[in-house]
Amino acid sequence: MTDDTPKVREIRQSKDRFLSSDIFETGRMVFPPRNGSGHVSELARDVPVYHRCDVLVVGGGPAGTAAALAAARTGADVVVMERYNHLGGLSTGGVVIWIDRMTDWSGNLVIRGFAEEVLDRLPAEGKAGPGRNLWGAQDPDLAKYWRLRTSAFHGIVTWAPTIDPERLKLTSQELLIEAGVRIVYHSWAAVPVVEDGAVQGVIFESKEGRQALMARVVVDCTGDGDIFSRAGAEFDSDIEEGDVHHSMNTGFMLGGVDMDTWLDFRLKDEAGFSEFNQLGRETLGFFQAPYVSWRQDIALFLGPRQSGLSALNVDEMTEVEIRSHRFMQKHCEFFRQHAPGFKDAYMLLSAPQLGVRHTRRLGGVGRIERSQWGTGMIHADEVGVSPSVSPKFPVISVPYRALVPARLDGLLAAGRHVSCDANSHGFMREIPQCWLTGQAAGAAAGVAANRGVQPRDVDIAELQATLRAQGALVRDPSEASPLAPAAS
Repeated sequence: MTDDTPKVREIRQSKDRFLSSDIFETGRMVFPPRNGSGHVSELARDVPVYHRCDVLVVGGGPAGTAAALAAARTGADVVVMERYNHLGGLSTGGVVIWIDRMTDWSGNLVIRGFAEEVLDRLPAEGKAGPGRNLWGAQDPDLAKYWRLRTSAFHGIVTWAPTIDPERLKLTSQELLIEAGVRIVYHSWAAVPVVEDGAVQGVIFESKEGRQALMARVVVDCTGDGDIFSRAGAEFDSDIEEGDVHHSMNTGFMLGGVDMDTWLDFRLKDEAGFSEFNQLGRETLGFFQAPYVSWRQDIALFLGPRQSGLSALNVDEMTEVEIRSHRFMQKHCEFFRQHAPGFKDAYMLLSAPQLGVRHTRRLGGVGRIERSQWGTGMIHADEVGVSPSVSPKFPVISVPYRALVPARLDGLLAAGRHVSCDANSHGFMREIPQCWLTGQAAGAAAGVAANRGVQPRDVDIAELQATLRAQGALVRDPSEASPLAPAAS
């Protein structure tokens, strides 16, 4: 790249931030600007109803899959609508196959329920990570070994496996089919149907044309808040400028590699690895080191991450895709020439789904905030527990009110767009947390539909009992000692 070479800013790991990344500022687009102007009129028309159900889940990513299963297990009639040909979202189609931490800093599994069930259903060859007996281990040699395999942070081994995306697609699909969920692929929800301040369903587009899908409760799991924002709900879009959590990229995988050789180089030749990184930056103008995958012969790249571009702008999304595909080619060529273990590498797959980290966050009845991290509080309406960002913090209580719009009825929101501040979004957007909030929203939607009440009026005790029966970790506020940070 010439004039479009991105400006590099390095973000360092800190006590509150366990990911580091290069940030790439936007420049000129690689294609001409659009020249559209004016308007055209769309004729009014009657839209046929495709189906009526109790719970409609819009978006079949991690949150949507968990929501659909949780709602179905309450006995509700459930539909999940997905624009692609698979479930799992970024964890499958986005090749974000490194599933982030699900244990606290003492090794206790805290993100449970759907997350635990779906990973347990994967065959042994479909996942890789430390055995349960190692979770929470602080042995320096073990921590160093698993740090290179994305499962140890701050010197502590955690449960953060890598998975086979095709296995996760199939497992997620079969779980929903077994539960009686109607899956609607290749369909894009375009406009919510809103009456008297409540969402009643959505208008969607597919190869069959424009149709309506009506529901008693809609769960927005689009990741971008497409449904709640178009229905008029409040939302936030502020970001942390110096963080990676608002940046985008298309992930990719290289095949034909020898990751053991690469990891041995990283571990034993620190000076050589530093020189390699410097050469990469000088040669490419951008750089991303690989992560492990579930196989020894496949390397995962989740960058370079690019900022200053919006996932709500189709031109800027296209720009990210174009850049990312170029990054993939240049990385493959560079690694083949210079990286131990990569001499036979080839471009295996670029993700069919763009890696979006942040667009909108719900303006909820309540929200998760940075000020709560150190308190260890257990919310009275807790629906799940998230690991904290570092050992100095206890686990984070996730309240139901963070899934409920401040004013809009008939809808819940789950996934990376739940109600939280910009700091807390850094971990609430991760796949395990999306499983957590998805299961909570799905269970609540099922209870609301069954009881004939609005989601904001769901009985919290019944919801919590439902979630516990589904295997989720939901604590009682009267518990004497919340799960605490690991001893320093």
